[in-house]
Amino acid sequence: MMKCMDAHDELIELADRYWDTLLESAPSDATLLGDRRFDDRIEDLSVAADERLLAAWQGLLGEVDALDAGRLSDSDRITRSLLRAELASAVEHSRWRPAEMASDQMTGIHANMLTMAPQINAPQPENAELLVRRYRQFGELMSQAVQRFRDGLAAGRTPARIAITRSLNQLDSYLGSDIAADPFVTFPGPDGWSGESAWRAELAEVARDIIRPAFAAYRDALATELLPAARSDDQPGLCWLGDDGADIYRRLLRHHTTLPDLGADEIHDLGRTELDRLRKEYGDVGARLFDTTDLGDIFTRLRRDPGLRYDNGEEIMADARRCLAGATAVMGDWFGRLPRQSCDIVPVPDFLAADSPAAYYFPPAADSSRNGAYFVNQYDAKGRNRYETASVAYHEAIPGHHLQLTIANELDHLPRFQRQSFSNTAFVEGWALYTERLADEMGLYADDLGRIGMLAGDSWRSCRLVVDTGLHAKGWTRQQAIDFMVANAPVGIEEIRIEVDRYIAMPGQAVAYKVGQLEIQRQRQQARERPGSAFDIKAFHDVVLGSRSVSLPVLRELVAAL
Repeated sequence: MMKCMDAHDELIELADRYWDTLLESAPSDATLLGDRRFDDRIEDLSVAADERLLAAWQGLLGEVDALDAGRLSDSDRITRSLLRAELASAVEHSRWRPAEMASDQMTGIHANMLTMAPQINAPQPENAELLVRRYRQFGELMSQAVQRFRDGLAAGRTPARIAITRSLNQLDSYLGSDIAADPFVTFPGPDGWSGESAWRAELAEVARDIIRPAFAAYRDALATELLPAARSDDQPGLCWLGDDGADIYRRLLRHHTTLPDLGADEIHDLGRTELDRLRKEYGDVGARLFDTTDLGDIFTRLRRDPGLRYDNGEEIMADARRCLAGATAVMGDWFGRLPRQSCDIVPVPDFLAADSPAAYYFPPAADSSRNGAYFVNQYDAKGRNRYETASVAYHEAIPGHHLQLTIANELDHLPRFQRQSFSNTAFVEGWALYTERLADEMGLYADDLGRIGMLAGDSWRSCRLVVDTGLHAKGWTRQQAIDFMVANAPVGIEEIRIEVDRYIAMPGQAVAYKVGQLEIQRQRQQARERPGSAFDIKAFHDVVLGSRSVSLPVLRELVAAL
């Protein structure tokens, strides 16, 4: 007779089925994570695929709800809560048909593929051959994306003009690049493989005859169909799409913050409160650094002093390396659990740099075939601020995303979805923002210039609460959003434009940083003040990172049990 599974085994089986289903629907992400089972497949963006996936999520959610939580251990109850939350969020997210609006420079399939391409690798000859099969399917992928955009237009879901403009910039840059440096041709292959030369030649053929023509056709659809219908810079937010846009924004706020009752008005007011609090901190540091406490004078100095700018991209890279080395040296004093895999520092590819943020991070592959990668943007180096590099490095690398996501990859006792999940933006980004201030406690800022960069980063994320909700719930124009950030964050004007356009493209995502940071700070303070407890910062950090990517409600449960 077949032995009945106990509650733990049932839960793990459900978690594995969820993760397998997710990776099968996102084969490029699976490859990036080091799961090679789907290397020969490419994403299916069709309506039929969406419907199949939604049905799968609903079925799994029903099975999770039927599982008796009373038969589970404390650890398994956390896993069940997270699994249920991810499935419920996936169901809600799928229902508003996001593929119809993913034509922007951040979430568009073109941006995703171009960003991932340099990170893909082929450790074995069979992987190399399977990836050629994947890339031969590019034409169908891009055609499906265009059809979904047409469906969106038919439903009145017009894109923001600035998002389409930035997408066209990305596509033109890629299509104008040398095919010899094409990321779909040059990604790492098997070491010492005798067939590499022929494989590279085939990749070049595929890039020339399939991938680039597919991107060109996609680009033409954006230019000739979406751009003429796009919303102007005076109406960039979702609220201009009426009830449909308002519903989408509410869903996205829940999706990214993981807090079901946090509304746009509350988020907007929270941002203004945080900006008021930061004024005193600027005054304290500004008095030491610039001999003034006036916020306007401090911001003017930070923006206009040419001595605070870089001369070239290599200077940016050198500072990033120095920050990473310093953080690596002391992280053992603040964390009990440390990552086994290291963090590489690499430049943002040229064809993405002009429309990309100052930095971003890719976690290591689960199969250890690739380290974590901290991407540093060297574009327009003379417009990049020296005072921002340290806080950005600590956010993206150590003790921020690299520590968080690499440790997560290495939590072998947890189900794969907990170790590798794409969800819970508020926790993932909230942790990274929390570590920008933690870095000051760790003694990592070399001077007040780095410290004022920390404040700049904090005010920047506080602005996001105001600007994101202003754009998508209150009808702000693009220029209103830019002007507000200029007045409240000492960030370069061009960087502010790029960031505002990111908020237009990714509604709700940017508010999660500050919401998550404040929750982690709140939980730390409550743990410190709990009667009878001897607070240990290492133990606190290990608990926060010990279950990987969690929702904010689950984080509260974890810290309460500390």
